Amino acid sequence: MRKLLLATAAIMGATGGLAFAQAPSQGMTAQPWASGPGANNNNNSLGKAEPGANAVPTPGTVVIRLNGRVEADVGAVFTTADRSVAAGFKVNPIGVGSYMRLYPGVDGMAANGMRYGAAIELRQNFMGGNSLSSGVPGVTAASPSGNSSAQTVFVRRAFTYVGTDQLGILRIGTGDGVIGLFDGGVFTTQTWDAGIGNFNGGANQSLSPGNGVGVPFVWLSQAGAEYDNAKIVYLTPQFFGFDFGFQYAPSMGNRFSDSSTGSPYQAAVCSTAGANCISTTTGTDATRWFNQIAVGARYQGSFSGVDVKAMAVYETAGKESFSGTYNTPSPGDASTVPATYRYDNLSFATAAAALSYKGITVAADYIGGSVNGQLAMRPTGGAPTNAVVTGITYANGPFILGAEVGIVDTQGDARMTKVTQRHETEIAFGGTYKAAPGLAFVGEFMHAERHQGGFDFVAGAPGTTRDVKSNSLVFATIVTW
Repeated sequence: MRKLLLATAAIMGATGGLAFAQAPSQGMTAQPWASGPGANNNNNSLGKAEPGANAVPTPGTVVIRLNGRVEADVGAVFTTADRSVAAGFKVNPIGVGSYMRLYPGVDGMAANGMRYGAAIELRQNFMGGNSLSSGVPGVTAASPSGNSSAQTVFVRRAFTYVGTDQLGILRIGTGDGVIGLFDGGVFTTQTWDAGIGNFNGGANQSLSPGNGVGVPFVWLSQAGAEYDNAKIVYLTPQFFGFDFGFQYAPSMGNRFSDSSTGSPYQAAVCSTAGANCISTTTGTDATRWFNQIAVGARYQGSFSGVDVKAMAVYETAGKESFSGTYNTPSPGDASTVPATYRYDNLSFATAAAALSYKGITVAADYIGGSVNGQLAMRPTGGAPTNAVVTGITYANGPFILGAEVGIVDTQGDARMTKVTQRHETEIAFGGTYKAAPGLAFVGEFMHAERHQGGFDFVAGAPGTTRDVKSNSLVFATIVTW
């Protein structure tokens, strides 16, 4: 029987609940409140509905889902990047934000025991502060109605799967790779704040200027850079506590993104190979990678009440054959741009472990190798990535407390290759109170520091060394179903 982690149930605040198969009807149906499976469907289940777990189909039936999440945040962020280099711009440190996510999906089981289904994640998009183009003189600020009506809903995940308990699961489409599925937020300690995000693009980061708190989430689990290209993923059954995974992605996106234009509203299939063809393997952008492959192994076991988990994954990808003229990175030379530099193939490994005992979980996740930032290729001659995130959580009844520390060393800005490298640190702590089924209150504090010699983080470009620091506090109310 399969014993895989439910990939992002904990991350999205979806701690599990009784789902129900929908029948054609009118009006509303009263049901027990249930937190849904989040971004990944119930395809990693043991095949039975445990108390508090998501229902699974019986042979010859399907379970149809329309799970959702609404989060409202109130935060205060104080950072040295809240004033721009251009005179006259400063942001209000106090922010209120809200967003929604929807998770339609279906799980089925054929009469012969074959599992199959699909999952979708829909998210809310936001516009900038000006009604037409931000920062252009004479353009007035958008009204609240203008801001709202310019918001859109976009597809973040969309995949299908088939499998059996004996043969494993095959997933195809836009969804999590081996790293995301093996971790699910356990090793990277993303499960204590009901999914508001902490280091991984969380509320503290989203309510403030990105240069001040935007340390890239280089560990990749549950990060869009990891799950948002279309791929094939195979997960084996578990053997004596071990299971294995393989993934392949031919490009950095979805093949339907092959477009002759840069606008999603005027897309047309490429009439010939060009810069906007997502599957280009030769061109004028040296930052593009393709043929992404990852292989990994995971272990899960229990010894005298101590739960032990560990994983290791290796990932690589080739690079586009550059048809232009290579330029050498130069911090003071504005005529060269990163897209014209030489880059190394993606080649990195991640290793992680977690121990749990009586509600306390201690975890650590390391990633290192030829990669720069969040799944970007390292400029040739640049420093390798070395990053570790450690955390501890304590769960007791409706309360979950957590703390974590991340230390990230990367090359950073490609223009600083062989000159300096980037060093970033971040700390977060807080907790969650589950006040009622589907209702959670979260409080979280975060501190971040970013440094790279010869780089101005406020301007976002090489120049006089200007580091940034930030302190942020956020309170969130989250409803999931």
